[in-house]
Amino acid sequence: MFSESDKTGLLAVFGLLLTAGLMVRQIKGGILWGILATSLLGWVLKIAPAPEKLMAWPHFPVHLFGQALMGWNYFTPKQTFNLIAAIFILLFVTLFDSIGALMGLGQQALRLDSSGKLPRSSQSLLAIAVGTAFAAILGTSPVAPYLESAAGISQGGRSGISSLVVSALLLLCTLFLPLLSAVPAFATAPVLILVGVLMLGGSIRSINWDDLCEAIPAFLMILMMPITFSLANGLAIGLITYPLMKLFQGKIREISPILIFLGFVSVLFLVLMTLQKL
Repeated sequence: MFSESDKTGLLAVFGLLLTAGLMVRQIKGGILWGILATSLLGWVLKIAPAPEKLMAWPHFPVHLFGQALMGWNYFTPKQTFNLIAAIFILLFVTLFDSIGALMGLGQQALRLDSSGKLPRSSQSLLAIAVGTAFAAILGTSPVAPYLESAAGISQGGRSGISSLVVSALLLLCTLFLPLLSAVPAFATAPVLILVGVLMLGGSIRSINWDDLCEAIPAFLMILMMPITFSLANGLAIGLITYPLMKLFQGKIREISPILIFLGFVSVLFLVLMTLQKL
């Protein structure tokens, strides 16, 4: 007989193949239909608990307000280095995750200009910074762009209007938390895999694979992101190896001072991450 992990694995494979098939057929909302079908199959087979009800009035999370500031009650001068390291690590992770997601999503949405830059990226980062600061005070996760947005872009959502509509619908979804929280992980995992396909398509084509100075850092970035479960770690590896490859080529002068600075910052980031784990 199949074990519980075998059953969930088989359902995840089923969801992957079904969703991929719907996307290949260019069926609108194919990703959502795949999640729904896989969830229903899991509920019917009793591999995942079915929702007890569809709707419920959400509880206002008052207990989360101000939790970000509660740690000051336990802070001592001896912890200054740990505090600085934690702030730097969180800043680096949030910044690089945001930059990586913005560039990847911008490329998929065909919003990059002729020089490969994202217009009004400074305003985007400012919005992310303000949103993240307020999110911490309110006790929620950072407000940052997520690569999962590639699923919406693939369905045609490429404007601010689509984002506003999604935000309104997300607020409405709080009434359906009993139903949404019952959606099992094996139903959403296939979507994350397919989002990776959507994200890699345009990005990989723009890499000059004939130039090892570009190919090696790019490959290491792509490889390290899933291995370390971190977009920031992958970007850090790329920012370190690319200047090194240029140095080995004898073309270090082609690298901008900002990129060299980011390479040193990346080394510091990885060192601090390692020290935090010791």
